[in-house]
Amino acid sequence: MTATLYVCTTCRAGEVLEEDAPRPGALLHSALTEAGAPDAVEIVGVACLSACSQGAAVALSEPGKWTYVYGRLTPADAPDILSGAAAYAASADGLVPWRERPVIFRKQSLARVPPFTLPLEAAE
Repeated sequence: MTATLYVCTTCRAGEVLEEDAPRPGALLHSALTEAGAPDAVEIVGVACLSACSQGAAVALSEPGKWTYVYGRLTPADAPDILSGAAAYAASADGLVPWRERPVIFRKQSLARVPPFTLPLEAAE
């Protein structure tokens, strides 16, 4: 399987910008794609992650794994984001041990969403 790193390309990161000004989310997306995705990770730009007050934001997802949303990111964070994405892709369930996550993933997590394939007893 391949993990998907979604990057909000329309995010203004709380900034007031001219209509034609580059968006912080688009700049983050460019930095990530220029650095190159790790093995088993695909980088996908999306129009909005609804984390506007906490942008620039990314989400990590893979079928059968927990999904994470991270915010308050900048292009300078690209190496840590890609490192975290690689660890996520290598995990069996998306739950990377806390100490093995990049600091930005420890401190800037906005949400964690359970996998869609929870065992029956966990859904009750």
